[in-house]
Amino acid sequence: MEDNTHWTPSPDDNKLALTDKNLINEYEAKGIATAELFVFSLDSETELSTQLILEIHSLAFSELYDWAGCWRTNTVMVGQLIPPEPSKILQLMYQFIDDLNFKIHNAITEDEHTSCLTFAHYEFVRIHPFNNGNGRTGRILMNLVALKFGYKPLELYHREGDSRKNYIAAMKQADNGNFEALTNLIKKELTTF
Repeated sequence: MEDNTHWTPSPDDNKLALTDKNLINEYEAKGIATAELFVFSLDSETELSTQLILEIHSLAFSELYDWAGCWRTNTVMVGQLIPPEPSKILQLMYQFIDDLNFKIHNAITEDEHTSCLTFAHYEFVRIHPFNNGNGRTGRILMNLVALKFGYKPLELYHREGDSRKNYIAAMKQADNGNFEALTNLIKKELTTF
């Protein structure tokens, strides 16, 4: 893939020594489903924390990877974006969680909810706190926030068509400080229960 949005060091090294990409994808999908079910079972008043994010990531990826539920310790590149150095991750994650909880507690209107969801997803992916699985964990986190606001889980893109390209383009625009496309993708997905 030309934009390297899926690249992190040694993504295929796994505890089960699997080499079949389809089988790896199946295990990862099962882990993501487990993490999503966990999030759906949480009380809506559950306060977001770094520990909760570590737990979500671990549930999603620990069956396959040693790095599951552990902060990133190496430098990575995501497309044209170089996320913060590993030594800054813990501080950035604590600040992110403080900011996100503040935004959640103060968001009242649909526009404020959308802004909060945009912040939750983009800022998490920008920090890129894990070796791999940041986009998927970021979407789970965004959906946890959506559930807190009374919305159904969002699906930012679908595998078929131009949906993924539109999502990547929106994320690249956000990298340049323009959040309009990402906010519109999120707003289009908002549906209350």
